[in-house]
Amino acid sequence: MGLMSKILGESGGARKKEDYVEINGEAADTQPTAARTEVRIAKIGDKQDVMDIKDAVYDGDVVIADITRHTTQDRTMEHITDELKQVADEVGGDIAQKGDDQLIITPHGVAINRDPLGQ
Repeated sequence: MGLMSKILGESGGARKKEDYVEINGEAADTQPTAARTEVRIAKIGDKQDVMDIKDAVYDGDVVIADITRHTTQDRTMEHITDELKQVADEVGGDIAQKGDDQLIITPHGVAINRDPLGQ
């Protein structure tokens, strides 16, 4: 039996339904591995929310913040963005705004690629 026969089976690649295993919640390992970096989701509604985001980025987490409660021309939003830019600079991370509704802030060692996938 050659290598390809071992990979594809005796029939040269023709598989039957019985050859596949159904993966459900019980069969799959659903326990996350211990990660050093987490992706956190936040909403920016007031100044306290910014403090929580800053703490998460300082702790090494990536934060995706919903900013739909503010307009991008809002003076408060400009102040919040400047404050989060400073945090990204301090930790050697990155910050980018996606559309009018999200900010992405990353810690040291994580860059944001601004080129959309598939384009």
